[in-house]
Amino acid sequence: MSTRTRFAVVALVSLAGLGLAGCSGTSTAPAETPVTASAPASTAPSTPATDGTSPMPTTSTGTGTGTGTSGSTAACTTTNLRATAGPNDGAAGSVYVKIVLTNAGSASCTLQGWPGVSFVGNGNGSQIGKAAAFDRTSAHPTVTLAPGKTASAQLRIVQAGVYDATECKPTTADGFRVYPPGQTASLFVKDAGVAACASSSVSLLTVGALQ
Repeated sequence: MSTRTRFAVVALVSLAGLGLAGCSGTSTAPAETPVTASAPASTAPSTPATDGTSPMPTTSTGTGTGTGTSGSTAACTTTNLRATAGPNDGAAGSVYVKIVLTNAGSASCTLQGWPGVSFVGNGNGSQIGKAAAFDRTSAHPTVTLAPGKTASAQLRIVQAGVYDATECKPTTADGFRVYPPGQTASLFVKDAGVAACASSSVSLLTVGALQ
């Protein structure tokens, strides 16, 4: 082996030894920090809205037209009522008569309020004088009438003789025309011989609510 070749081998061996010495150190790489995945946040249960926007069930209580969950009783009509006059009671300057309405139908019905009342006469049912004023101081409950049952309203009749004949224009009535509350058809109540005033400026009649 030539001298130049031996020198090259020695140089290579020396460099290799230096590389091995550099790799034999005691320093260590920094430890990796483990990463822990965070758990998903819990979701609280939703609370139904209280402003009417939540699709919560509602309960129907009916509309009074027979289509609700609770039934209703229909109002009495003229066709299923019969009208009569009760006994007369006298007082100073006035007479009191009961206007009685009977349920002549086959089902219960209701009445509420004041009947319309006026004198009629001349044998043809024509109105005499002014119609009755309503006594609005009287209670006016809803009255339910089973078939055959009755409700009554007190009718006050001021005696025609209280007024001057020129003002009253007295005449004899055949009875009364009675309109049940809310109805446009009337009933006739015969009460012959009642003194009425033909003048429309005189008010003889005042009627209370049906009870």
